[in-house]
Amino acid sequence: MHPIRTALYATAFVFACGLGSITPAQTNPFTKGQVADRIRKVEDGVDQFQKYLDNRGDDAKDRADSAQDSGASRRQRSDSTNSQNRRNQAKQTKDDLGDAMDDLNRSTNRLRRKFDPTSNYLETKVQMEQVMDSARRVNQVMTKGNYGTQAERYWGALRANINDLARCYNLTPMAT
Repeated sequence: MHPIRTALYATAFVFACGLGSITPAQTNPFTKGQVADRIRKVEDGVDQFQKYLDNRGDDAKDRADSAQDSGASRRQRSDSTNSQNRRNQAKQTKDDLGDAMDDLNRSTNRLRRKFDPTSNYLETKVQMEQVMDSARRVNQVMTKGNYGTQAERYWGALRANINDLARCYNLTPMAT
């Protein structure tokens, strides 16, 4: 076979296989409406998780107050230093999660503010990267702490929605 003909066949084969076509990063595979719906799901998830954490904190405070009102047992008084250390650690962990969630809420709100007026949602990729950074921080705090099954469920659903939104922007999702 002639070398020029072989080169032409090879080139035709490459283009026929799609290797010479437009890459997914150059196109918008999702409509703005689809992305808007995913942003709404993330916003709702952040609000629900935040509300759960706020209610959980209020419930824990109420339980602690009622236990204190009922009078501490001799054992509880003797373990007061350990108890205080545990309370301080729990407060710091709660503060870390609260700070991370506040950051995620701010970055999600910023994404929405920038997203609404744009005609091409990919123009808000920088804001979505900030959402991902904030979400990774929450994920890190969640994996270090023990927040219980319910908190893990809320975070799991929210993380899935954030990952779904990240795929719209061709960003690498968070690990589960």
